[in-house]
Amino acid sequence: MKAVVVRAPMAFDVEEVPAPEAPAGGLLLEVKACGLCGSDLRTLRSGHRKVTFPWTIGHEICGVVAETGPGYSGPWRRGELVSMGPVVYCGQCDFCRDGRFELCENYREIAQAWPGGFAEQMAVPAEAVRLGVIESVPPDVEPAHAAVAEPISSCLNAQEKGAVGLGDVVMIIGAGPIGCIHAALARLRGAEKVFIADVNAERLKLTEPFAPDAVLDASQVDLVAEVRRLTGGKGADIIVTATPAPVAVVQAVEMARKGGRILLFGGLPKDDSKPGVDMNLVHYNALHLIGTTIFAPRHYRLAVHLVASGRIAADKLITHRFPLQEFVRGATMALEGKVLKAVFEP
Repeated sequence: MKAVVVRAPMAFDVEEVPAPEAPAGGLLLEVKACGLCGSDLRTLRSGHRKVTFPWTIGHEICGVVAETGPGYSGPWRRGELVSMGPVVYCGQCDFCRDGRFELCENYREIAQAWPGGFAEQMAVPAEAVRLGVIESVPPDVEPAHAAVAEPISSCLNAQEKGAVGLGDVVMIIGAGPIGCIHAALARLRGAEKVFIADVNAERLKLTEPFAPDAVLDASQVDLVAEVRRLTGGKGADIIVTATPAPVAVVQAVEMARKGGRILLFGGLPKDDSKPGVDMNLVHYNALHLIGTTIFAPRHYRLAVHLVASGRIAADKLITHRFPLQEFVRGATMALEGKVLKAVFEP
């Protein structure tokens, strides 16, 4: 079969590789669509501590069940269209036993512990059938749309923890696909105003389909002062740092309204993860700093429903669709910042 093989940072291409078999207790998926994520771009650019090259990445997956392995006892049947998240929970840590799967201490991921979805077929291990995240997709939903449920799930977890709600003014720092998803979810949850900022003017143009109330070019304005101006000096109720830029965390604290919630969504560089935050502002303004990562099965189920029902417009999020054979071209465009969200279809 054809699959993307990453052999080293910035050395990747589509190659002929042995086709997988349905593992015992698992599934064989015929991949219909796989989304390209920001973490995929980081792996392509500089590698990943949990990935040993050569490797096949890709973790935003939608496909059809092609075969079931020996001893399989899951609910999905041959011919069924499913959307699959990458997280496989351990099921044994205190958090899993408490049903707080988004805090699992020992989770593994498809495309790290097992080969990923930038391929014509993908083996789904028995562990992922038992403790992973797989949801049936209505047959009238495009596989490319169902593939992007994974990033939506993580955003749902963050906004749930941050209690984004009616009347909130939401400031999103970062105009990538995650920022756009946060904008769409904030609207669904009843936010009164949604602002998006970025240092890349071209990136900001890609947010237009999500109709932000203000688009702020952080390379041209004092972002904190501008948010204060837009809010009558009060600041934003919710700030989402949808970027790996450390300065965004500093700005978020400075632009938050008293009692505001700061959703620390973007992980920071390992060697620059301690920005100079004024903790007196956190203390005296009673701010809430909320970190989240991954998601629970309930978030993924809701994400698939939101896409299937059209309440999250996946067609606005996906700006580029490529055949798998054109992975190098599509990934290069994404690495150059010319793509909001790309999906590859074998």
